[in-house]
Amino acid sequence: MKKPMRKVDQAKIRQRKHIAFRMNLLFFSIFILFSMLIFRLGYLQIVKGETYTRELEKKEEIAVNTSVPRGRIYDRMGNILVDNKPMNAITYTKTASTTAREMLEIAESLSELIEQDTRRVTIGDKRDFWILLNPEEAKAKVSADEIKEIGKDGTLSKQEIQREVNRLTRERVTDEELNSFTDHELEVLAIYREMMSGYAYSPQIIKSGNVPEEEFAAVSERLNEFEGVNTTTDWERVKFSDSTILGTMTSSIEGIPLTHLDYYLARDYSRNDRIGRSYFEQYYEELLKGQKTIVKNIKDRTGRVIETKTIREGEPGKDLVLSMDSELQGSLEKLISDKLVELKKEPNSGLLDRAFLVMMDPNNGEVLALIGKRLVKDPDSNRWEVRDFAYGTFTSAYEVGSTVKLATVLTGYSEGVLTVGENKIDEPIYIANSQPKRSLFNQNGRYQINDVVALGRSSNVYMFRIAMSLGNAVYRPNLPLPIDIGGFDRLRNGYASFGLGVKTEIDLPGEYTGVTGIETISGKLLDFAIGQFDTYTPLQLAQYVSTVANGGYRVAPKILKEIREPSQDGETLGALLQETEVKVLNRINNTEKEIEQVKKGMHYVYYGPNGTAPNLFNDAPYTAAGKTGTAQSSYYGDDRSKYGMPSVNLTHVGFAPAEEPEVAYALVIPYASTDRGNYRTQSREANRLIREALDIYFDLKEKRGKENQAETTSHEIGRKTGNVNDDVEIVDENDEE
Repeated sequence: MKKPMRKVDQAKIRQRKHIAFRMNLLFFSIFILFSMLIFRLGYLQIVKGETYTRELEKKEEIAVNTSVPRGRIYDRMGNILVDNKPMNAITYTKTASTTAREMLEIAESLSELIEQDTRRVTIGDKRDFWILLNPEEAKAKVSADEIKEIGKDGTLSKQEIQREVNRLTRERVTDEELNSFTDHELEVLAIYREMMSGYAYSPQIIKSGNVPEEEFAAVSERLNEFEGVNTTTDWERVKFSDSTILGTMTSSIEGIPLTHLDYYLARDYSRNDRIGRSYFEQYYEELLKGQKTIVKNIKDRTGRVIETKTIREGEPGKDLVLSMDSELQGSLEKLISDKLVELKKEPNSGLLDRAFLVMMDPNNGEVLALIGKRLVKDPDSNRWEVRDFAYGTFTSAYEVGSTVKLATVLTGYSEGVLTVGENKIDEPIYIANSQPKRSLFNQNGRYQINDVVALGRSSNVYMFRIAMSLGNAVYRPNLPLPIDIGGFDRLRNGYASFGLGVKTEIDLPGEYTGVTGIETISGKLLDFAIGQFDTYTPLQLAQYVSTVANGGYRVAPKILKEIREPSQDGETLGALLQETEVKVLNRINNTEKEIEQVKKGMHYVYYGPNGTAPNLFNDAPYTAAGKTGTAQSSYYGDDRSKYGMPSVNLTHVGFAPAEEPEVAYALVIPYASTDRGNYRTQSREANRLIREALDIYFDLKEKRGKENQAETTSHEIGRKTGNVNDDVEIVDENDEE
């Protein structure tokens, strides 16, 4: 028989069961907690690991840009036009934790080793420097009561209150205190201001270009004493051409202009980076700038840089080869300059102050020479000086006169108001209440002429009759001439298809399209047809005549010919990366027969019995086709006191050889004469200038052909005698295909 269980035993059993339950609960809780911890760690590592790694790197590693040489610029023959000159430079890189006091100490130490120009120190710099050197005196400039008064405005935050206090402090620094700096202190300030101007972790140039070897060596030897200071190589742009279209650069002092700051900062530039300021340097900034070296500064928890890693080595900018020929350009620049000075000595040349000449390949748009010259009177010597004005070829526009008649005839064909070979009567046109309108060669007679002769002799009346037809006008002598104003649009649209009055789309910034006339009376439509209404740039004229020369294709002119890898020595071109494509903008709405008819008229100008430039090329070893022009205009040059004075513009366009054009040209001499009735001397000199320019082109071509032939012959002789290096292959460019 079992004994009954005592109460004590029962209590012990209950206690053991309770303890077991609690232990199980504890173990289960621990299991749950560990499971949650493991799950969380897995989530952080697998799901969020990459994100947090990026965040950690973002906080600990800072990308830093260092400068590289900018791409060189060459002409089409491989002659260097813009290069880089290496210079000694001293830089400083501050960190996010660097204090102003630490930078001041470094500036004081550097001032013992280098001489710094103090001319860039401003009044604001002096105020800030005085406050830094005299903190207690500066603090006393604004009393506690004033600070309380400022703080009474409950809408101001603490930062805004402090900003107002700082403003008052700076304003109350006296002139006496500003003038208390010694020469040595000003030099320290000049160094300190350069150190302060950069971003954290971005190298800032303290001194460049004029760093003597002694200073460079002295700083280099003590770099371990100056945290953040470094000696390096900087680059200065060196130009071997005076052509303004090459453009200019900002300096390291200027950095990025405020007007373009956001644009460049969004493309990983630094504020103090030098950029192309104008024309070619600006247009091809992305190619020329190169790829900076990218390094990362690894910091500890205090923000101190403990290691620097190079992430990507820098690359110099791409070398760019221009379509322009510097030897041709130089010769033509001298020709234009001399002719401009010569014409300035002629009677009635008081307004003459500029001249332009453009040469381009009509088949691919390559600009061979882009020349603009301007006369400027030196205030000291009171003598005329010739300055480069190449950019004026596409940024200034003028009435161009009869050179537009090619487009007038071709527009007449395309609009169905003129047929090839059509005869019209050239006679004075009398419109009620206006002056008679005549051709220069026919003041009172009545002649029947066709389109070829009309172009060759430059018949105004032939063009007037085309314009009348475009405006649906019926001419009756001495009566009004009502017109359909749609004639202006028809003529203007026709001209635009050649490139007149629209952008040529040259690869340079700042292109101007010219002035569009706004009057719509009948007489203005007639003037429009002979080039005395809208205005056009010299480059537009070159594109226009190129369109006729190549059979009707409007090709965008281009300055850039090739993109190449950086040259190793600055003399031998790097590997070809890309050749600029030919950009055809449109084809004119004319048949081949119509274009050939207009070319016959251009041939008549030079070789016809009554051409406007007779015998100009009769003795030349090449043929040419062209069109002369004069326009009654008003002066709008540099001298504003003479604005509106009457003058005459001279123009001349054409191409050569006439059978297979390889060069097209456009000459514009604005304000050539103030005598609208007598400008024969100036016109004759303009024609002679064209002949001399083409002689220069073809003489240079012949000379280079002989040089290439001599090189090829010498190479072949060397092969036969065994005196040639077989590892070197010489290719005659003419036989490359």
